[in-house]
Amino acid sequence: GCADRCCWKCCPWSAQACWGRCKIRTQSLIDSTELAPLFRLRGSVIPKAMCWAIPSAALSAVCQWHIEKWGVDEVTESLTRVSQIWSSFTFILGVLIVFRTNQAYARFWEGATLLQQVRGEWYNASSSLLAFTSAKPEMKQEVRNFERQFICLMSMLYCAGLQTVALVADDKMEIIDNTSIDPKALNFLRTGVDRCEV
Repeated sequence: GCADRCCWKCCPWSAQACWGRCKIRTQSLIDSTELAPLFRLRGSVIPKAMCWAIPSAALSAVCQWHIEKWGVDEVTESLTRVSQIWSSFTFILGVLIVFRTNQAYARFWEGATLLQQVRGEWYNASSSLLAFTSAKPEMKQEVRNFERQFICLMSMLYCAGLQTVALVADDKMEIIDNTSIDPKALNFLRTGVDRCEV
């Protein structure tokens, strides 16, 4: 339920206020059947590709009209030059496509690696900090409260970091229960510009 997990951008940030309002994602990204990301313009290469494709298609139509109007016999000797130009164009286009695809693939894996590295570094930092908490029996409850609040803050930090780099319209992500944190502080974090720095 929402009492255990609360969305980062959910109303006043208490578990009671979030009850029933949080959008808990139960399906994984792999199981998603939505096709909307394939047709959105934000982050798409289609508008830029259309800037090149439409003039090329118009030029092809003009060439076809010219061939139909003047006949194939007069254009035959120019077709050999066109085939050479076409071969050169195809070769250059193939090289560019392979280069751009390799660049995009390398950038994707660099981003994915950096995200996992951030997750691992923060996990190691959290583990190291919690490993050095007091083991005295009289401080057991204080240590538990500290651990709970610290883990909640680290969860919110990772969520804020993911939202900073996310390019989706709905960037609500799950965090660990934040009922132990002051609602005024949560409201300040929610409205802050750079939440990772706070």
